[in-house]
Amino acid sequence: MGMMQRMMACMMPGMAMPEGPMAASGAAPPSPDSGSPMAGPGGRMDMMRRMMGCMMPDGAGMMAGPGPLDPVTAAFEAINRRMHRDMMPVEGASPDRAFASAMIAHHQGAIDMAKVVIAFGADPEIRKLADGIIVAQQQEILQLRTWLARQPG
Repeated sequence: MGMMQRMMACMMPGMAMPEGPMAASGAAPPSPDSGSPMAGPGGRMDMMRRMMGCMMPDGAGMMAGPGPLDPVTAAFEAINRRMHRDMMPVEGASPDRAFASAMIAHHQGAIDMAKVVIAFGADPEIRKLADGIIVAQQQEILQLRTWLARQPG
C-alpha cells in the first residue's frame, strides 16, 4: 500500500480505498452528507484534520476551528505551529541541550513537511528531494537523541 493509501486508510478507517484516477490523484471522495466536498463530516477539511491526526497523533497543531480551506496550507500551518512550540528552550537548559532539543523539533518539522509534499506534490524532483530530507533528518534526530541520552541529568 502506498503512502497516500495508508494516509487515506488512517483518515477513513473501514472505507474501501479508491482505485483508478482518484487513487492516483489523492482526490477526496465527495461527502455524501454535504453539498460541498470541503465541508461537513467526510469533507476535505474533515479529511485534513484526520490526516494531521495520523501525522501528529498527539494532536499538536490541530486546527480547532475555521482555517485555510486548502489542505496543504492547513497542513503546513499545523506543522509550523507544532515545530515552533516544540523548539522553545526549556528554562535552565544548557545551550547544548537547548540546541539539540530545538533541532530535533526542527528536523521533525522538516520530515512532516516532506510527508505533505509526498502526499500532495506532483513534481518528481521535489518528491525525490522530500524523500532524501526524510532520511537525512531521521538520521540527525537519532544522532541528537543519542547525544541527549548520554548527557547527565
